[in-house]
Amino acid sequence: MKNIIFLSSLILFIECKTEKTNKTANLITELDSVSYSLGVNIGENIKTQFEDINLDNFEAGIKDVLEKDVEAKISDNQAQAIIQSYFSKKQQKQSESMKEEGANFLKENKTKEGVQITESGLQYLVISEGNGKQPSEISNVTVHYHGTTPSGEVFDSSVDRGEPATFGLNQVIKGWTEGVQLMKEGSKYKFFIPQELAYGANPRPGGPIKPYMPLVFEIELISVND
Repeated sequence: MKNIIFLSSLILFIECKTEKTNKTANLITELDSVSYSLGVNIGENIKTQFEDINLDNFEAGIKDVLEKDVEAKISDNQAQAIIQSYFSKKQQKQSESMKEEGANFLKENKTKEGVQITESGLQYLVISEGNGKQPSEISNVTVHYHGTTPSGEVFDSSVDRGEPATFGLNQVIKGWTEGVQLMKEGSKYKFFIPQELAYGANPRPGGPIKPYMPLVFEIELISVND
């Protein structure tokens, strides 16, 4: 983290100086290109992390550290603590916002016609009811499913792949384990899964599922393989 912040700070400092003096990069040697490419790469990341940065204070901090006979107003250890505190607060605000957004989605959804709610808070809608076997929490099942975020973005779908999936109900998220047990073979349900029965604060990195996001699944129970 420390090295990333240092490199990022240096790149932004160079960009600020370049803008003020109207200089352009000279991409003559390979090292020139690599250096500029590093700046572009880090700069793009910095834009999202430090959107509200005070560039004047940022530049002053760089200059105070790099210039001789100048003592920075904040020590390196203090700077790290301040940065960590800032991002912790920012992450906490984002988490609270996501929790509120998910709670509002489920609150509105439960008022829709046909939606039922279990004791755990799992919401579901019966699309069609089957009459075959009903699984237990340790059953092995074969299903077709289509998973989306509350906004409708698809993140996983056996339907789209054209191939059903087979797995144990004790190997999936809690919302699946509970929900599929409500079904009989041949049934098709739509589930609205609260974040605490899904991935909570720890979804798979880089995907469309954000921390504390509820999930929506259409599930067709093809067979119980016990």
